[in-house]
Amino acid sequence: MRRIRYSVVMTLDGFIAGPKGESDWIAIDPGFDFTALFNQFDTLLVGRRTFETMVAAKRILMPGMKTIVLSQTLRQEDHSQVTIIAKNQQQTLAALKSQPGKDIWLFGGGSLFSSLAEYKLVDTVEVRIVPILLGAGVPLSPALKKRIKLAFTSHNIFQSGIVSLEYAIQ
Repeated sequence: MRRIRYSVVMTLDGFIAGPKGESDWIAIDPGFDFTALFNQFDTLLVGRRTFETMVAAKRILMPGMKTIVLSQTLRQEDHSQVTIIAKNQQQTLAALKSQPGKDIWLFGGGSLFSSLAEYKLVDTVEVRIVPILLGAGVPLSPALKKRIKLAFTSHNIFQSGIVSLEYAIQ
């Protein structure tokens, strides 16, 4: 079965973006293999807010991946290059996970992660912690309504000081 994996970069104080959504603080470690990461996925799953930043940057598609946007306000006819899921999101994602294919990358969106994790639709949390403190910004998992238990699965420490942690959601 395919997994939905929340793979994200975070500051040491728990933010996935700065107060204005900025990501200029994200450091790239030369030892990190982006090609290997991208090859694990065939679907990119985003929420409306993340998608709007992708549209503004003119980067709505990733090579070799289908983009799915969960939104109750965007219209499919306005975004023909992606799939918009507006209704029955939980059922649609559960069905998507049961289809053949590579894993699904839950990209950005702390709020989206929080809601999907509470519905037990997310399988892993994979965080690369950049050694920087912002003091404010978009948190990793805002507004969780209940605790989500995690089981440690692996880690990697890069020469730059970036630490990669992976957990399975229990």
